Amino acid sequence: MELKIFDEREQTTKTIQFRKKTVKELLLQLDINPETVIVTKDNEVITEEELLKDKDRLEILSVISGG
Repeated sequence: MELKIFDEREQTTKTIQFRKKTVKELLLQLDINPETVIVTKDNEVITEEELLKDKDRLEILSVISGG
């Protein structure tokens, strides 16, 4: 399947080929630690177990914490 991904950390949008199914597998493929990002689809936060579909548009946003 083909996914379009905006990576906020790098300020880039790219289209990738993805053969697996879940958000967690996508983050592993992109070598991104799931604990450091939030993934959204259609402006809604999705979980690592969410099943992805061909032509999905995702945003990978950095988690920022402070004190």
